[in-house]
Amino acid sequence: MGLLEQITGPRDLRDLADDELDALASEIRDVLVATCARTGGHLGPNLGVVELTLAVHRVFDSPHDRVVLDTGHQSYVHKLLTGRAGDFDGLRQEGRLSGYPSQAESPHDIVENSHASTALSYADGLAKAYAIRGEDRHVVAVIGDGALTGGMAWEALNNIAVAQDSRLVIVVNDNGRSYTPTIGGLATALTSLRTNPRYEQLLDQVKKRLNSVPAVGGAAYDALHAVKKGLKDALAPQGLFEDLGLKYVGPVDGHDRAAMEHALAQAKRFGGPVIVHALTRKGFGYDAAERHEADQFHSPGPFDVDTGEENPKGRIWTDVFADEIVRIGQRRKDVVGITAAMMHPVGLHHFQARFPERTFDVGIAEQHAATSAAGLAMGGLHPVFAVYATFLNRAFDQVLMDVALHRCGVTFVLDRSGVTGDDGASHNGMWDMSMLQLVPGLRLAAPRDATRLRELLNEAVEVDDAPTVVRFPKGPPPEDVEAVDRAGGADVLVRSGARDVLVVGVGSMATTAVQVAERLTAQGIGVTVVDPRWVKPVDPAIVDLAREHRLVVSIEDNGVVGGCGAVLLQTLNEAGVTTPVQLHGVPQEFLDHAKRGVILERIGLTPQTLALGIVERISALDGPASAAEPVEPVEPVEPVEPVERSAEGSR
Repeated sequence: MGLLEQITGPRDLRDLADDELDALASEIRDVLVATCARTGGHLGPNLGVVELTLAVHRVFDSPHDRVVLDTGHQSYVHKLLTGRAGDFDGLRQEGRLSGYPSQAESPHDIVENSHASTALSYADGLAKAYAIRGEDRHVVAVIGDGALTGGMAWEALNNIAVAQDSRLVIVVNDNGRSYTPTIGGLATALTSLRTNPRYEQLLDQVKKRLNSVPAVGGAAYDALHAVKKGLKDALAPQGLFEDLGLKYVGPVDGHDRAAMEHALAQAKRFGGPVIVHALTRKGFGYDAAERHEADQFHSPGPFDVDTGEENPKGRIWTDVFADEIVRIGQRRKDVVGITAAMMHPVGLHHFQARFPERTFDVGIAEQHAATSAAGLAMGGLHPVFAVYATFLNRAFDQVLMDVALHRCGVTFVLDRSGVTGDDGASHNGMWDMSMLQLVPGLRLAAPRDATRLRELLNEAVEVDDAPTVVRFPKGPPPEDVEAVDRAGGADVLVRSGARDVLVVGVGSMATTAVQVAERLTAQGIGVTVVDPRWVKPVDPAIVDLAREHRLVVSIEDNGVVGGCGAVLLQTLNEAGVTTPVQLHGVPQEFLDHAKRGVILERIGLTPQTLALGIVERISALDGPASAAEPVEPVEPVEPVEPVERSAEGSR
């Protein structure tokens, strides 16, 4: 029986000796590697925080003391230490453990935070609430140095610094900086002194007494303060945080559990907000991860434990974009690339290698990226901002007021749009088309296959007086579906029999729409399938087609409320078209993690389910098609679920 099996909660850690804790850390790493090799997941970040997480749970009393993990990439160790080791083999599997913190799983999880740079704001509010309520509780926020590139984190720090009664400890998990840990007795003594509450009282007394001395007192205090600050800054890279008014402890070796415990205990006793700066190595303890040049196995798919080689993958949508944007860059010297800490995951790394001077990684700062893109456009360039669809949510105001209002030619490329699956509710890109429908002048394209992605991307960068958007889903693109005709700017994919049903298949749902048409045709129902290509604005040719059919059906991989179907319905009403419209999309709810195919089945976005619903609707309408008794549609052949990359990528 391993040590990990004996850990039912954090308090079990307190009775373990040092050698047992070292053995437990090794066992945790073995479990992380073995599990992620099978399920995929955020391996590198968790390997880097094993000792850090052990220290947090030995010094603080979760769940009485609250632990908030920014982004949640590093939550696996936390899960293993809070009673979930027995179910860890089901990581990221439907109905089992989430890859992120989850309130439904454990009282030790309070924030289901999988968008970065938010933990400090949550922690600030929690700590203030406990102070107001008079509760003797600490809040620990663990945030990576990458998440500190997000502006929201600095907004939080600015407020935390003045909340002197907040019992808040911020652990900066620094795995990307080159600071050398401070070594020696003097540095340790200074850290102990600074976290002693009497230290602040003494400083206040000295300041008051010196400033009361006429003429020279103020200057004397300033000189002494400068000497103190200069000495501290020479010993540790703390100036930035302490200039904000926050106490700073470190740097500390994040892989030295005893040192981490000592630093956290000092921070805990201070009684106000303190930053503990921990230096860690992503992928620590697993050679294959440490040697992985791109991102230290940040989020690999399934892989071989012995070699570290990932299982073979086919080409995904992102690869198509990655190749095409390079071709565009070669042709168009004014095209520049922007990403928000996602260079490899969104496929801009090839563009960066070819055009480094025209590629900008702004860190986890989507708002800045959007407005900076507007500035680039105003300066005569055409920026292409590649971002996960779920993260564009954070920059809506900038898209609306900074880009669209100024009619800037900016192209937003939204990867992982629609249902993404394994990474859960926050990563489904199901909000973008509903939000973007609100933006005046914006043009939105949804390609159905790889060829259309290349076509639409090239069309998008030609627009220089309005924002354009090209969105595509996670995973491999389907086989190309060629058009049989053209209606305005839309592709007609199927035209069969009478004009009974017009199916509008948006983006990745166009292939599904064709499969629906096959089932309807088999039942003697006439069907036309169109792919709008550009879904905003609504193509007038689709309005004309809708007027000619008995039923219009829209299918989209986006929230059904305010989505493409809803706007099509509104447009038809305004045009006086009375054809009934049936809307199909993602229900407005937070979807539990599961494979994309499983979720689509669950929410009814599969050819069989959609065809049955259409047959029933047609049968209810007056006319020739309702006279025939409908026959159960042919059962579809279930596709094999492809191996998919994680939705979070390098974040």
